[in-house]
Amino acid sequence: MFSPEGPTLRELTVQALSSVERGYDLLAPKFEHTPYRTPGRVLDAVASALAPMGPFGAGLDLCCGTGAGVDVLARVCRERVTGVDFSAGMLEVARGRVALEGPALSWVRADARALPFGPEFDLVVSFGAFGHFLPRELPGLFAQVRSVLRPGGCFAFPVVAPPRPGSRGYWTLLGFDAVMRARNALWRPPFVMYYRTFRLGDVGRELARAGFRTDLHALPEFGRRPDGSPRVRMVVARRLP
Repeated sequence: MFSPEGPTLRELTVQALSSVERGYDLLAPKFEHTPYRTPGRVLDAVASALAPMGPFGAGLDLCCGTGAGVDVLARVCRERVTGVDFSAGMLEVARGRVALEGPALSWVRADARALPFGPEFDLVVSFGAFGHFLPRELPGLFAQVRSVLRPGGCFAFPVVAPPRPGSRGYWTLLGFDAVMRARNALWRPPFVMYYRTFRLGDVGRELARAGFRTDLHALPEFGRRPDGSPRVRMVVARRLP
């Protein structure tokens, strides 16, 4: 799973026994060499799907990590791009890794549950971060996103179809979440990271309650499942007046 430049088993263990913030501070220098980084194929597919909806003015990468989503925003935003994350270590790596020639770029350290912005963005994206939020936190999270979007602004993120029950992927994710629940029951501080809590139906309902109109866009680059449904969709939630 990891390249030689990636973290060792000991380093991963220390990270897993830390808080989410401290864990990512520790992982940050080697994060680009882990499978946790959003694959370039996903980033390219989202950028291609967003392009016909733009161009946008200002864009925000929510829970930006080392800045993968900032690269997407730079392709579809004309004015400025901002990355926000609560891990100082991840932001430090992002600052050294990402350089844009087009829109202005800034980095802000903040919690996604308490964003320090007004309604100043036209597009918010996020990649691979929602497992760090418990289901009960989604209303507050989506309310924060709505608060930083201008009327008509978009909140976009990819969602992978869940693995078929009984498949190897299904049991892998189920086992991972079970281990994390056991870890958090026995150890403090908690490390919130679950793969099976961010369900598309629940997400759609919470987005509607938060004041969004939601559309689903298949990402054809990833094909379809045997039942004909897309393997990967992009959720586009537009802020209602």
